[in-house]
Amino acid sequence: MGLSWQQGPLSAGAIGHFLTPEPLPERLLFAERLRRRMRVKFDDTWIADSENVILLHEPGRYPVAYFRREDVDDQVLVASGKVTRHQDLGDTTWYAVHAGDRTTERAAWEFSAPPRHAAQFQGRIAFAWRAMDAFFEEDERILGHAADPYHRIDIRTTSRILEVRLGDTLIVRSERPVVLYESGFAPRWYVPRADFDDGQLRPVEGQTFCPYKGLCDYYDIGDARRAAWSYCDPYREVDRISDLVSFEPDKVEVYLDGKRLHLEPGQTVVPHGVDRGLDVDEVRTH
Repeated sequence: MGLSWQQGPLSAGAIGHFLTPEPLPERLLFAERLRRRMRVKFDDTWIADSENVILLHEPGRYPVAYFRREDVDDQVLVASGKVTRHQDLGDTTWYAVHAGDRTTERAAWEFSAPPRHAAQFQGRIAFAWRAMDAFFEEDERILGHAADPYHRIDIRTTSRILEVRLGDTLIVRSERPVVLYESGFAPRWYVPRADFDDGQLRPVEGQTFCPYKGLCDYYDIGDARRAAWSYCDPYREVDRISDLVSFEPDKVEVYLDGKRLHLEPGQTVVPHGVDRGLDVDEVRTH
């Protein structure tokens, strides 16, 4: 998702390619100024606040924000003596973060002597996402993982017919599906809940969270486990899919205008951990 994650153009699994006469390096890093105010909270204390953040896009990772030292509280960084080596950017010096009565080891780092082509990272500090209490853009907490400015969602209505089958059983037929296009993912097709007969969707325990859409609920269909899902109360930016239902084409048969859909590159989501202290109530009130 986004620039360097999932099937993005700088990821290892990119579905497109750059039109260049010579092969590109296996790893391409991209750095840019975020142009948003970002803040970091630790132990209920603001420890970093900057409008001059550099975002590093690294293949296979979500973006990481790097703060100027002068925008970080100089009392919170405690040298740990630990140095590792980044394969592209050289020696990495690690710090514990301390505030109040709390200390977390290896919670921040900087590139000690970055190569000349990455000189803008000299003297900049990054904080481990899950080691902090929260990251904010202005006064809004960023949940789940760092936001990728290249991640986009478009939702479109269509007059095509979507059918879902489980063996010989027709689960649903809809003449008003909605398709959701999301950066780095294959299209996902949603249908109104009213198109189902009662009892076809059996709710199951366990939710997942998308930083761009919100909390996701899952359903069994017959003996197909967690074959469908729905964002019952999504973020307002994607409220067009509110309470609509989508399906896993490797667990049930999904047909669009009579053509069966199959898993495509970008339909298998790669998890990347959870946000520290994130709970359901906070997601719902975000």
